[in-house]
Amino acid sequence: MNASGESGSGRSRAIIVATGILSSRLFGLVRWSLTARYFGAGAHADVLKAAFSVPNLLQNLLGEGTLSAAFIPVYSRMLEEGRREDAGRFAGSVFGLLLIVVCACVLLGIAFAHPICWALMRGFAGDAAEVAAGLRSVDRLALAADMIRLAFPMAGLLVLSAWALGVLNSHRRFLVPYMAPVAWNAAIISALLVAGSVAGIRPFEAQPSLAEGLTLDALTTVLQAAFLGGLLGGALQLIVQLPFVARVIRGFKLGWSTQVDGVKTALRAAGPAIAGRGVAQLSAWLDILLASFLVKGALAALAYAQVLYLLPISLFGMSVAAAELPELSRIGKENSQAMADRLGKGLRQGLFLVIPTALGYVVLGYAIVGGIYRGGLFGADDALLTYGILASYSLGLLATVSSRLMHNGFWALGDTRTPARMAALRVLVSAVVAIPTMLFLDSISISRLPTYPDSPLFFGAAGLALGSAVAAWVEFGLLSRALKRRIEHHAMPWRAVCHMVVLALLAALPALVVWRLVALRPLILEAVITVAVFGGVYLLLARIFGRPELNAWAGRLVRQ
Repeated sequence: MNASGESGSGRSRAIIVATGILSSRLFGLVRWSLTARYFGAGAHADVLKAAFSVPNLLQNLLGEGTLSAAFIPVYSRMLEEGRREDAGRFAGSVFGLLLIVVCACVLLGIAFAHPICWALMRGFAGDAAEVAAGLRSVDRLALAADMIRLAFPMAGLLVLSAWALGVLNSHRRFLVPYMAPVAWNAAIISALLVAGSVAGIRPFEAQPSLAEGLTLDALTTVLQAAFLGGLLGGALQLIVQLPFVARVIRGFKLGWSTQVDGVKTALRAAGPAIAGRGVAQLSAWLDILLASFLVKGALAALAYAQVLYLLPISLFGMSVAAAELPELSRIGKENSQAMADRLGKGLRQGLFLVIPTALGYVVLGYAIVGGIYRGGLFGADDALLTYGILASYSLGLLATVSSRLMHNGFWALGDTRTPARMAALRVLVSAVVAIPTMLFLDSISISRLPTYPDSPLFFGAAGLALGSAVAAWVEFGLLSRALKRRIEHHAMPWRAVCHMVVLALLAALPALVVWRLVALRPLILEAVITVAVFGGVYLLLARIFGRPELNAWAGRLVRQ
């Protein structure tokens, strides 16, 4: 691998992407760990989750997913044909069009922050009356509107940074764009630590209720600091990539003409991709809307579980997908066998680490959640609820990652409509399953358990996660059938999947024994030892039984 992060093979590129994503996700875990300790599963944490999620409309519609489907295939083919000047002009026009749309969306988001919150967080709408009656201490709707006015500009900067990522990925530069989110996370972490210190919150000590002298205004100040840090971090994430973009791009000229070669092709591909990503955004908004009607803290617990659930998707699934998409685009639809072989290897490589992660979340998730989040205002009952949501999400993890990897096949063929249609159906299935399940589970209080007699939490949010898991498998099945029709030789590597599941089950047994026998403080140490045993035994078994995916991940990593 050279200094710029370029590499000659798909598996080493996947490792480079995974390294960058791992770094940013570790910082993300630290950020969410601090968030949990500062806010617990309370009103301010609900606002933080909702206000960060609403502007994700920009990132989901215009960010990495859409650019992967529309921008990277066209730009990569131009580079492959030796048309670097044309590629640069194409990239300049795409950036100009993106900048116009982003600015318009940011201004609209700021101007209509309160109506947006009222529409998407209807469960918060009664907070003002309850605050006036002395029944509630925080008006979550008003607070969310204030935070969204900071979150929309942040999201706009993150979309522009996704354009830089697309350029660098197409030039096989992966490390820098996937390390760039470290700057965003670091800015928020720094803001939380500074504001938390001023507020007097002790994040690494148990504080089951607001500490003496700690007011709700102080928590609001810490919340504002988190969003200001996010705005600064978004700017940093874009800025750190621009020098590397300038080194590789040729013929760049900022514009917004749709007559530049390749722009109309990209826009045609972007339409269905945006529709598909819009459906995914609708799913996220639906979760926020439904969870806002649940008890205080449900949205927060959902956010804490999603952080862990999304980690293997981005680290193992997205790293392989990002490295493989340019190569699949270069193969083209003429060589069905080569494309099927490449997709099969990508699936096996991605699932090799996703399968034990999903099983680990189900079996050892309570220890993991406790190690990462327990402390400050985040208690044992918060950990139990978060674990229940995480385990429910994990039931669909294999299907979710497989679907994301199969998207590459459709995008490389220029088909962005099929994934969009499947994503729409996924949202529908998720809602049909989630609503009744959520209502049933919301009648079950954690306080019924003798260990948590005073807990105000209910299990309703786990119903949303179960709906997501069922919908993930429906989407996976439909995508598999559709891809088989487009790529004749495509087949899901079920034999390899079953072997990996067996190895993960065998590895879970000693990890469970260690967890039950070892009682250490701090809890993070207990979690680290348990996970290390589980992961170590799984990798050892993979080596003994000769899983080739182990070499794909580890062999090149040793030589980096």
